[in-house]
Amino acid sequence: MDSITEISFDLWEKDPEQFAHLFGNSLRSIGFCGVTNHPIAEDLVDDSIALFKEFFEQPTVLKMKYFDKNIGGARGYTPYKIETPKDGEHADLKEFWQMGRDLPQEHPYKQFMFDNCFVSEMPEFKTKTRKLFQEFDRFGKQLMQAVSIHLKLDSNYFDGFIDQGNSVLRAIHYPPIISRELGDRSGAHGDINLITLLIGGHKPGLEILKENKWIPAETGQETILCNVGDMLERFTNNQLPSAIHRVTSDSDEMKNTSRYSIPFFLHPNPDWRIETLASCIDEENPNLYKESILADDFLQQRLYEIKLL
Repeated sequence: MDSITEISFDLWEKDPEQFAHLFGNSLRSIGFCGVTNHPIAEDLVDDSIALFKEFFEQPTVLKMKYFDKNIGGARGYTPYKIETPKDGEHADLKEFWQMGRDLPQEHPYKQFMFDNCFVSEMPEFKTKTRKLFQEFDRFGKQLMQAVSIHLKLDSNYFDGFIDQGNSVLRAIHYPPIISRELGDRSGAHGDINLITLLIGGHKPGLEILKENKWIPAETGQETILCNVGDMLERFTNNQLPSAIHRVTSDSDEMKNTSRYSIPFFLHPNPDWRIETLASCIDEENPNLYKESILADDFLQQRLYEIKLL
């Protein structure tokens, strides 16, 4: 398969088993799947994109009010050319905003999750972005039920492991590229988490590596792209692959134009132990990950590798 399968989410309502079969097979083949007719409202997406664009257009001095270099980009603003792909030589040509789950101070997982911050100069920012996070979180949990069915587990297998997950919503701005600037808009990488849901993947530049060949991620404008992250790859003993992907700017038109996208990185609860699923181990597929690891330990290790810590 050299193209991304697109499946209507309507099928989930009618025939969850069939949706899970198609969805899982696409993830298994290429690490990605497109979902159309999804439940995230178009006007909420449009309003959120407009707000993030407005923020990124602000003067640097205002944006830097929301940058905290000590929290690894977990919340608020991260400036241009900070995040670097694992083992990469050049920083990504992007800036981003990130927010996560709101938890009360007394919650046992609060120690793993920083407080959100919101742009006080933009009155609608807090309400709209928080709503978008909640909608992504709800939709992502449904897609993880499809993953469970595909893996021949109970549909609610992951429910208790992701109900308070350390998930993050990230809005990315790839500014126009200055001549001779080294690096890609986003260098080749795999995502850290379980699954990623992406708004804006239809725009030119996103490419997926399959069998040493870069394939353009071509989808419809309203499609949400879903891809496997490293945690799910590890859990399934690489049977669901975390596809390496990148964002390039090969043409002058792409270089001279800003690009925006909004990924939602669905993470498990911080104390979930990532241990290879027994049904994914056999004589032909020996366990590649004999040592289990806590989700938060895995996250911190990877944040260090990509120079956010």
